[in-house]
Order: sequence, then C-alpha cells, then structure tokens
Amino acid sequence: MTTMTTTATPTAPGTSEPGSVLPGSRLRRVTDYIETHMDEDLTLARLGAVVCMSPYHFARLFKRSTGLSPHRFVVRTRIGRATALLAADMSIRRISQVVGFRTVSHFTTVFRRVTGTTPHAYRTLNRPVQEGERDALPGDD
Repeated sequence: MTTMTTTATPTAPGTSEPGSVLPGSRLRRVTDYIETHMDEDLTLARLGAVVCMSPYHFARLFKRSTGLSPHRFVVRTRIGRATALLAADMSIRRISQVVGFRTVSHFTTVFRRVTGTTPHAYRTLNRPVQEGERDALPGDD
C-alpha cells in the first residue's frame, strides 16, 4: 500500500478553491514593495509584475488575502505613513509628496476621508506638548 503526501495550498477563508490567496512570500514581497515605493504611481500592472501575475489575477488574490483591494491597501498605507510624518517638523505639502499624492488638495481629501480630520487638525491634536506650552490648569495658583 502506498501513501500519497500532498502539500497544502493556501485557501481563502470560506472557499475550498486551492491557490485562491497570495502565498505569504508573495504577499510580503508586494507589501514591502508598496512600503518602499509609495511615493510612486502604483498601478495594478506594476504591483502584479512584482509578484509575476496579471493585474486582474493579482487584484483578486490580493483582496482575498488581505480583505482590501490593492488600491485601498495602498491608500491606507500612505495615510498611515502620513500620520507618523505629521509628528515631524515637515510641511504638509512635503508629506503629501513623500507618501505619493500629487497635490496637497487630494492628500487632504483622502486623509479626511480615512481619518475623519484634516492633516493640519490631526497634527494640532497629536503634537507633543512642549515645555512651557501647557496652559495653567485652574486652581494651580
């Protein structure tokens, strides 16, 4: 009697279709690529080429793997980086360029849609309090 050993192929949650998600190594490769090239135009064709797939096939497997479309993932990654950069002493215009937006207006619109506030308001609310900037609390006489 011979026994056959099969290797498991990743499957998407709720589906039994083998190979219906991006393998972990390819997912890491494309997410690392997004992180390091977010200031560039990240098209489906370009992202698919990173993992040697057609744009359509890549987009379908990426969404099954992450729960987000590639575009939505890129936007959230860009906004995540922007929130970190807003703590630095860098202009909002420069931040918008660094994270891959062509105009400050588009950056502000997308930032507001994702976070619920503008980049300027986010920076104001989240900047560290400097020594001597604290308002005196009532009763601190």
